[in-house]
Amino acid sequence: MKPLLTSFAIFSTLLLVQGCSSSVKSGEISNPGAAKPHQGHIMSGEKTPVAASDPHAGHSMEDRAHHHTDADKGNAPQTKALLSDRKNIQSNKPVVLSINIQDVNGKAVTKFDTFQEKVMHLIVVSDDLQHFDHLHPIYKQNGRFEVEAKFPRPGNYTLFADYKPSGQKEQVSLLKETVPGVSQSAPPIDFNTAKSFGDTKVNITFSEPKLKAGQAVHVIFNLRNNSSQPITDLQPYLGERGHLVIVKQSSNLTKSDYIHAHAMKHNSPGEVHFMTAFPEAGKYKLWGQFQRNGKIVTTDFWVNVE
Repeated sequence: MKPLLTSFAIFSTLLLVQGCSSSVKSGEISNPGAAKPHQGHIMSGEKTPVAASDPHAGHSMEDRAHHHTDADKGNAPQTKALLSDRKNIQSNKPVVLSINIQDVNGKAVTKFDTFQEKVMHLIVVSDDLQHFDHLHPIYKQNGRFEVEAKFPRPGNYTLFADYKPSGQKEQVSLLKETVPGVSQSAPPIDFNTAKSFGDTKVNITFSEPKLKAGQAVHVIFNLRNNSSQPITDLQPYLGERGHLVIVKQSSNLTKSDYIHAHAMKHNSPGEVHFMTAFPEAGKYKLWGQFQRNGKIVTTDFWVNVE
């Protein structure tokens, strides 16, 4: 394994989304949800403004992790997200969520850049970290996004809205949702590093024998088929070999508990590498997502960081 050290950005914003392209002039979406073919990756260092109407525009291939934390005092919040239309939410029943993106003065933000092939990524987790979903709200004009979600059981949920207003840095807004009913107790934490997810066997390893807060580390997913052979049908997912979302266990989840890492440029059969760092000691849950034969494989592992 050839180490590849990369930078990861730590920045603070407010609170909920994906991209891949050649340069296109940024503008408002005129045809929400219209699919266009890939227009190619943009190498690190190039500008990536694109029209939000193109769901496959603008993506940097820089290997890095996004650490969304309030520790970066140099980046004042530039936007905010408001969640509306949340009537009659019930466990395990589909509900349409409406998300409105505004600037700090309450004016609708109307132009967005695509990144990781989408205009917005919405990461939904239950506060006990037992439930995970990665959704892509559709832009409906005038700063409004909509998406259908399902909350599997009663309890508290945190939604990380990830989006990029045109010409600005990537923003993360945090939203909260409560599903009425009697909450169930979370099962004991399982630190097993080898699991099966359908017909995919996954083993997770790290470049360091112990995970320590603030230390850069490679996270390595070894993917094998039912015959324990390295898989050969891995396909790009959102323009990359895989995506990794990490959330720190906390009694009250905040933006600083959320990390999104991009797959590194590593081509070993059946292996996907990420570079990240865990900002604080504690327990973290990692969700790695990969695509095989057009189907998304979502893996989950717990780790302890000293």
